[in-house]
Amino acid sequence: QVQLVESGGGLVQAGGSLRLSCAASGRAVSTYAMGWFRQAPGKEREFVAAINWRGGTTYSADSVKGRFTISGDNAKMTLYLQMNSLIPEDTAVYYCAADRTPDILRLSSNIHDYDYWGQGTQVTVSS
Repeated sequence: QVQLVESGGGLVQAGGSLRLSCAASGRAVSTYAMGWFRQAPGKEREFVAAINWRGGTTYSADSVKGRFTISGDNAKMTLYLQMNSLIPEDTAVYYCAADRTPDILRLSSNIHDYDYWGQGTQVTVSS
């Protein structure tokens, strides 16, 4: 069983920074691809960024490119999302997710490709 636990959310002023963490546990999770998604009130869950541990590659949504960086520490099985230059539109619950794909090149933005989800952490950006 895979467990994902996010932390690091909070309230920040526009222009500020936060770093989210996702602690992963469970068999084989270090071989998965992982991603960050977010969901604002009244909106669908949307892709933010993904990383493939084995492929060593990352992919980010256009809306966060240049501001957010996904990274991970495989030894600690911890995923990070460094968020800089935050804007009010970034306000959402942020979720960590794991994709069991054997494809070392897959970096999916499709919510349905992810098999495990954390409980989410709230990020609020004030103007």
